[in-house]
Amino acid sequence: MTATRKPAAPHSAASPPSPSVPAHGAKPAGPGRPKDLGKRAAILDAAKRMFTRNGFDGTSMDQIAAEAGVSKLTVYSHFGDKDSLFVAAVKSHCERSLPSSLFEPAPGTPLRERLLTIARAFYEMISSPEAVAGHRMLCTPQLATSALPKLFWEAGPMRVQDDFAALLERRIAAGELVIPDVPRAAAQFFTLLKGEPHACLVFGCDAPDEGEITTHLAASVDLFLRAYVAPSGTEQA
Repeated sequence: MTATRKPAAPHSAASPPSPSVPAHGAKPAGPGRPKDLGKRAAILDAAKRMFTRNGFDGTSMDQIAAEAGVSKLTVYSHFGDKDSLFVAAVKSHCERSLPSSLFEPAPGTPLRERLLTIARAFYEMISSPEAVAGHRMLCTPQLATSALPKLFWEAGPMRVQDDFAALLERRIAAGELVIPDVPRAAAQFFTLLKGEPHACLVFGCDAPDEGEITTHLAASVDLFLRAYVAPSGTEQA
């Protein structure tokens, strides 16, 4: 994205708007007065609702500001432009649903149990209305050729796969797994978890019931383990 001139930070919520509102593609405001975290959270929540309801092109910064109960200048002050706000909303959704703490060392937890916990959290994240709407938006001709898909990938899936790859490395060191290409294996794991159930959600087909999802996730984890578990590993199926 091309950087443009940044707006001046408002002195208060009641301050009149600047005559020059940052153009689409502007970067977030630089260091200055600490941001109000409560307003930031309200803006992110409003953005998730509006993007889910109206799509990317159908959502304006004015609408998000009104939904969050803040001024448009406050939205720009926190996020700079709509692209940055969309990416921040994606990152917030991923971190809330699949926090890095979920991948922290837990050597006392059996590997299959650990993978099933991650699988369930991941599927719940990608099957949420916000995530399904975001996936559809990024596949539209308007956005598919923009910078947003790459920014989305870096803000969400890449972080999740990197955290999972670190977990796999620890289990390899413990002698439980044999994986020649860890990044590829991490990508395979999450692709397996999506499978047909997620495709049905994105295409608007009948959603699988809870029993089918549970069976699908368990089968995906077991397939992954059959490919990579060490012959003399301590994994218990």
